[in-house]
Amino acid sequence: MPEPEHKLDAYAHIGILGAGAWGSALAHVAVRAGRRVTLWSRKRPGEGIEPPSGAVATSDLDVAAETDAVLVVVPAQRMREVLAGLKPASGTPVVICAKGIEHATGMLMTEVLADVIPGAEPAVLSGPSFARDVIAGLPTAVTIAARVAVARRLQAGLGHAAFRPYASEDQLGVALGGAAKNVYAIACGIVIGMGLGDSARAALLARSFAELCRFARAEGARNDTLMGLSGFGDLVLTATSPASRNFSFGLALGSGRSLAELRAPGAPLAEGVETAPALIARAGRLDIELPVAHAVMDILAGGIAPTEAVPRLMARPFRME
Repeated sequence: MPEPEHKLDAYAHIGILGAGAWGSALAHVAVRAGRRVTLWSRKRPGEGIEPPSGAVATSDLDVAAETDAVLVVVPAQRMREVLAGLKPASGTPVVICAKGIEHATGMLMTEVLADVIPGAEPAVLSGPSFARDVIAGLPTAVTIAARVAVARRLQAGLGHAAFRPYASEDQLGVALGGAAKNVYAIACGIVIGMGLGDSARAALLARSFAELCRFARAEGARNDTLMGLSGFGDLVLTATSPASRNFSFGLALGSGRSLAELRAPGAPLAEGVETAPALIARAGRLDIELPVAHAVMDILAGGIAPTEAVPRLMARPFRME
């Protein structure tokens, strides 16, 4: 029988790297769970960092690393840079909380961690969770993938009445689902922006999930991971809500706004923009076809207009589902 959560040796002091919306939300989670929290940002305390009551802000990465578990919550394309400066103690879990694929290498964030800090104790946290809901204390469930003993301690360290972490050992599946869903969320936003209706969005969402499953299985991910919170759950949330940056990006693009405007400096970050070409390149190495993701990549590269992508997908040969 598993140990009751209140008897587990929870990580008592949580370091969080990144004081953006999701980093701040996870700081709220840890404080509500009764943990000590150190929240790191490049900015000095008082220069835009507003940690929850009970958290300590720092701009010193070494201070944030002197904790029992480190949650890394920085944009995917900055992950390598931040990890390069991190020196966790032996056995300290480094929990990847960003979703994406490194554009230059095609690596998932968990693979970047293994590349930069080979001796790190790896973990990944992902699932259907908007920062605003978490900060408001609304019920949320996520997946934490790590070695079982580590995942269980992270569950105990972060879980509370409004935040329920489920444990998994499938770090690959959790990381891949979190990265790929951003690309498909852009596609679903484009469909709604073009006024094609909810039926078209539902069909696209179903076919997108089929693509994700086909690719993830080829990579070695588990079916139950894909059907769970970090796969199906996260895809549904991200591809159906205007609160999703990726869905909103696609919505604006489908409504006629230009790529130049949407990608201008200061515009909201949509991780799926950088992930799309990296996802297609990674799938190509396994000879896996991803027609929906490929259409998104071509649109984002300026190769085709959204109005050209739909006929291209609809004209594909008929096949068994």
